[in-house]
Amino acid sequence: MVQIGYTMMTEQAGPRELVDHVVRAEEAGFDFSVTSDHYFPWLRTQGHSPYAWSVLGAAAQATRRIPLMTYVTCPTFRYHPAVVAQKAATMQLLSEGRFRLGLGSGENLNEHVVGGGWPSVDVRHEMLEEAVEIIRALFKGGHVNHRGTHFDVESARLWDLPDQPPPIGIAVSGERSCSLAGRLADLVIATEPKSDLLDAFDRHGGAGKPRVGQLPVCYDPDRDTAIKRAHSQFRWFGSGWKVNSELPHPDSFEGATQFVTPDDVADSIPCGDDPEAFVKAVRPYAEAGFTEIALVQIGGESQPAYLDWSEKTLLPALRDALA
Repeated sequence: MVQIGYTMMTEQAGPRELVDHVVRAEEAGFDFSVTSDHYFPWLRTQGHSPYAWSVLGAAAQATRRIPLMTYVTCPTFRYHPAVVAQKAATMQLLSEGRFRLGLGSGENLNEHVVGGGWPSVDVRHEMLEEAVEIIRALFKGGHVNHRGTHFDVESARLWDLPDQPPPIGIAVSGERSCSLAGRLADLVIATEPKSDLLDAFDRHGGAGKPRVGQLPVCYDPDRDTAIKRAHSQFRWFGSGWKVNSELPHPDSFEGATQFVTPDDVADSIPCGDDPEAFVKAVRPYAEAGFTEIALVQIGGESQPAYLDWSEKTLLPALRDALA
């Protein structure tokens, strides 16, 4: 059975609301949850960006069953990998084993705030590989010293370690990142239903490991309202990761998406309250081989109504269709 997840989208709700939403998602029956880790929203209309790790700590205490996961954290710019290892180990303890550490090479939108420029994607992949090496070494316990190309670690040790370290996922978008994930990750993460990504992940050592996808949806009883909200807050999504990872500011995304129309958005994101439209959007991920699919409901204020509808209508429809 494909598992269906809930996304705590930090770009569109405040910290207390995000925790309330994931508590309700657990009650509604979602199989797992993921959390974005941003410093900026994609567009000003989204209007939020609290510190994801504080939200996760609160969510771990407020929930009892639902797994938690970063989707994704960049362990190379805003955060040093040694600090990411400490945060992840602490989250695994707080959640009593329900946490997974999703990692990626980052977006300029969030990482530019610490300065230092934005290197090429090849350099970012080098940095990610070195960061994963450091994190895994710290998860093993003992003192870690590291003199690397991009990072130094001076006699670091994690003093509070879980019995089982959190699994590490790596986000992929092409052959190089699939190679990294296949060799280094316990699971793979993607935002496009491309079977060739999963095939590449398998070729590089990922066969049999979980694969987690994600897609936006926009529930509203009035479809026109849903389309308007999706266009206002999520029209950036169709630009592709090669563009989305490079732009440095919400105003850049405003400019890059100025000619995207509501009809364009409605063609790529299911909008309204017809569960069959949502099933149709999810099905390509299942057919591509994803074992877990996290849905992103667009609009912070729409979450309570969406979660009620998901419990009664959407989740049963998805489970019937994907069984």
